[in-house]
Amino acid sequence: MELQMKVAQAVHVLNHDSQSCNRVAANQWLVQFQQTDAAWEVATSILTSNYHQQFVSDFEVEFFAAQILKRKIQNEGSYLQMGAKDALLNALLLAAKKFSLGPPQLLTQICLALSALMLHAVEHGKPIEKLFCSLQSLENHDEGTIAVLEMLTVLPEVVEDQNTDHRTSSAQRREYGREEQLLSHTSVVLEFLHRQSDKSFDSSIQLQGRHRKILRCLLSWVRAGCFSEIPPSSLAGHPLLSFVFNSLQVSSSFDLAIEVLTELVSRHECIPQVLLCKVGFLRDILLLPALSSGDETVISGLACFLSEIGHAAPSLIAEASPEAFVLTDALLSCVSFPSEDWEIADSTLQCSLASFILGLDVDSGENVKSVKVLFFPVFSVLLDALLLRSQVSFYLHAFVVHIVSLFCLCLFPSHKLLY
Repeated sequence: MELQMKVAQAVHVLNHDSQSCNRVAANQWLVQFQQTDAAWEVATSILTSNYHQQFVSDFEVEFFAAQILKRKIQNEGSYLQMGAKDALLNALLLAAKKFSLGPPQLLTQICLALSALMLHAVEHGKPIEKLFCSLQSLENHDEGTIAVLEMLTVLPEVVEDQNTDHRTSSAQRREYGREEQLLSHTSVVLEFLHRQSDKSFDSSIQLQGRHRKILRCLLSWVRAGCFSEIPPSSLAGHPLLSFVFNSLQVSSSFDLAIEVLTELVSRHECIPQVLLCKVGFLRDILLLPALSSGDETVISGLACFLSEIGHAAPSLIAEASPEAFVLTDALLSCVSFPSEDWEIADSTLQCSLASFILGLDVDSGENVKSVKVLFFPVFSVLLDALLLRSQVSFYLHAFVVHIVSLFCLCLFPSHKLLY
């Protein structure tokens, strides 16, 4: 208890004392304390006991304790005895449940410590398998569900960090098979997320908050490749894909939904075709109202998402289907939007339209003739918008020259352009 008091006092001084010399002294003491064996027990006790210093606000001591455990696990976790690891695992699971409704940053730190601990528990043979078994005990309570969502969100990120850690040899990575262990639980994770997305809440704020947590978790697993083993036919009709698409229409979850869809488009060949058919709906329901009201968040988000569709599957655009022209029209609307922030125009052009135009001239002859007839109006509108804006930015002026050259090359393929 005495050490807990000293830690709490040092954290308070570090964060709130007006004297810089006091803050420096407190920081030095805390750094030295973290390196001691006693730090394990003290930090664990702070997170699991009901003791809370009244003069310390915003759970600062608990946050510091979680950081201590995370760092010590990362640096010294492999030296812990099996019994100590099991005790620490149970303590961290208890802390995750205890603080699931507390500050999100604190829960994240606890879950990062949990993930790091399990990845060091190589004596279990399949540490991720053991972690999933441990999480089942949390899922039965609403507070536990929030902890499970956060745990599942950070786990793929920690696995990725471990794989890119230069201290982890390729032989160790093959031996532990962390990616394979992680992705072997894909069906369980997706089913869990689906159940959570179907839950209803009395408060719309609670519902929106839960949906953001689901989207964050799904994004983490999409980046880990969780849909790679799902047949394209099943992926196109997956209920979570519908959930993400519907989340675009909710302002509080729009940004995360855009991130998830963009990742899916870039990773799965079948997704651009599925989403291309829905571009007209997005244009009418989201983009046109956003252009009228000047909502740059929606305009920028949709621009990046639609750009990714064109970038990932230029052949779909080159087919000149009605849906492709709807997408092209939507992108041109974003480029032409009179925004002082060049981020919208830059991201749209660089991510998609250059690749899109290059992808049109795939063969020769009849294909080029089709380009002349079908895409001349598209290029004309694009050039009008770019030439109007190019006077503002030298960087964009150089890009306009590139687009003009590509435009001429498409219209006059027999001429060699120098630029």
